[in-house]
Amino acid sequence: MLMLVDCSKCRTTLQLPPGAQSIRCAICQAITHIADPRSGPPPPSSSPSSSYQPGQVPPSAVAPSPYNHAPPGQPPHAQGRKRALIVGVSYRHTNHELKGCINDARCMKYMLTNRFKFPESSIVMLTEEDPDPLKRPTKYNMRMALYWLIQGCQPGDSLLFHFSGHGSQQRNYNGEEVDGYDETLCPVDFETQGMIVDDEINATLVRPLPRGARLHAIIDACHSGTVLDLPFLCRMDRQGKYIWEDHRPRSGMWKGTSGGEAISFSGCDDNQTSADTSALSKITSTGAMTYSFIQAIERGHGATYGSMLNSMRSTIRNTDSGSELSGAGGLVTSLVTMLLTGGSLSGGFRQEPQLTANEPFDVYTKPFSL
Repeated sequence: MLMLVDCSKCRTTLQLPPGAQSIRCAICQAITHIADPRSGPPPPSSSPSSSYQPGQVPPSAVAPSPYNHAPPGQPPHAQGRKRALIVGVSYRHTNHELKGCINDARCMKYMLTNRFKFPESSIVMLTEEDPDPLKRPTKYNMRMALYWLIQGCQPGDSLLFHFSGHGSQQRNYNGEEVDGYDETLCPVDFETQGMIVDDEINATLVRPLPRGARLHAIIDACHSGTVLDLPFLCRMDRQGKYIWEDHRPRSGMWKGTSGGEAISFSGCDDNQTSADTSALSKITSTGAMTYSFIQAIERGHGATYGSMLNSMRSTIRNTDSGSELSGAGGLVTSLVTMLLTGGSLSGGFRQEPQLTANEPFDVYTKPFSL
């Protein structure tokens, strides 16, 4: 069994091999020495009397899994070898509240189970509406769920990570970012526990991905263009042409996979924001990304990654002008109508969907598949 510990310097969660007394962080290179795990804090509990706090280090990975379909250790592969993590964060009762993120999560789960045949038992969903405290989108629960998603992954597996919520940026000081900023995702408790940085997401989900496995990420948050830190970014110009940009760090650190295929759709570029939420500077989100992604598939535009991107760009632009909201031509499906009812689309969508990958490819010939 593996033990999870926080890096003593950058606080990234690390997987300690059995019997090891220290570990070097792949991100900041700091060495963390491990004390006797028997002296650590108690494992998380759903009991209100538990003294466990999200920032503490769990004593052992043998603690029961928070997810009833994922027992301790490697998850079983008898469930279709498809797994998904869906996170919708609405930040209820705060100044940063969003209206449509939980509906985004519901719609994504509906699409995965009904159109792409993901077993419902292989989908973990974190939202504030879940009464189980271990299924709320806290930083600790999100970290654990990300590890659950990749754990035991092998050739032939298809993984999906969907996030709808706030995204932000923070200054990068090691020179690995082209624009000088790390991209981040904001858990529901980010004000006290901090954000999840792209370096950690890359180290957790991307770099361990084995050859023959596939990971898709759909990130509906601002500043999300390279939030998986994938090495290559595909920009679409107004004529529908694409150009792959090389975002590999100047340090030479490898940000790709271990042979697997990782592709991310994101709602906007790293430097883009929306005016929908003014309460939180440079941290805002819109459901336009989830809406356009589902709409492209529902309309039969999901044959290739290029057709997906073109359809998504068209949907967002038409939504901005109001034509999509009217259901022009009767093309707005019941699934998308459900999404609209949740208030995810509220105007001001002047963003362009982004595509990043571990390796460049021809977006107009490569078939899209989850």
